[in-house]
Amino acid sequence: MAFIPESDKIDVEKVRQISKLTGQALSRKEARDKELEAIIKGEDDRLLLVIGPCSSDNEDAVLDYAHRLADLQEKVKERVFMVMRVYTAKPRTNGDGYKGLVHQPDAQGQPNLINGIKAVRNLHYRVITETGLTTADEMLYPENLSLVDDLVSYIAIGARSVEDQQHRFVASGIDVPTGMKNPTSGNLNVMFNGMYAAQSPQNFLYNGQEVKTTGNPLAHAILRGALNEYGKNVPNYYYDDLLATIDQYEEMGLENPFIVIDTNHDNSGKQYLEQVRIVRQTLINRDWSDKINKFVRGFMIESYLEDGRQNQPDVYGKSITDPCLGWDKTAELIHEIYETLGK
Repeated sequence: MAFIPESDKIDVEKVRQISKLTGQALSRKEARDKELEAIIKGEDDRLLLVIGPCSSDNEDAVLDYAHRLADLQEKVKERVFMVMRVYTAKPRTNGDGYKGLVHQPDAQGQPNLINGIKAVRNLHYRVITETGLTTADEMLYPENLSLVDDLVSYIAIGARSVEDQQHRFVASGIDVPTGMKNPTSGNLNVMFNGMYAAQSPQNFLYNGQEVKTTGNPLAHAILRGALNEYGKNVPNYYYDDLLATIDQYEEMGLENPFIVIDTNHDNSGKQYLEQVRIVRQTLINRDWSDKINKFVRGFMIESYLEDGRQNQPDVYGKSITDPCLGWDKTAELIHEIYETLGK
């Protein structure tokens, strides 16, 4: 046998009792989840920002960022609704590199997934209970969803996972907004087929049981750009790209059409400062086209305390994965979005 157990089988219910929301914290999360659902359904016209570090590698720095973001959320709440990125599992193209908090609760230590799962729950719990914000995470491992689904308010399915049938089917059983990215090839058919599958009822095996889902009407599109066969970035946030995406949405007749622009990754070529320009250009396009204004109602922004990235966690609050917009520039951008929406 090639699989060598490193620990006893995880007791899911026991893990879920760790950092379980109750009382006022649970009530506030439920209220914010209803607000978020209304935004996705078009019943609330505020702009959605899914914003925060590329990866949550340091609990103190992430909580520092969360408190700052919560203060800013209160100031812009009339026009902007923010869900904080607390991304705890990172896809690695060739399997090397930092794989996230779930693998390494100590970014410089050895893998320890049992402690990693506890650290993931604790971090989401602390952000929610200490700041009042709600959180987003990427569903890199569908089988781990039941370990965090009571805490996370927004699920993202990444460019390398969106074509996978298990991700699509599990997404059909999720009851919170689930953003599905276009694949790295940029083929929008892959993303739209994923959304169709996620919005439809499905039967499949999940964690050793046969399950049936009712479909997730809150599954929606995230445009993150593409990489062509020559290794060149191909952005897909431009005016014509947005209209083509909207046309495909309308042709397929999917529920709750909603488009989020990922301002980093292949849209920016991981040039983190470009995120500011991409937001500005998209807001202009929303003003120019009623159709774009109706469909394009969210941004995914990678930001942290310090600009850029580093290879080792030497600088507090600086990303060790993709480069991020620092806090000062983040705050300026959010205020700019708020003022622009008020014009």
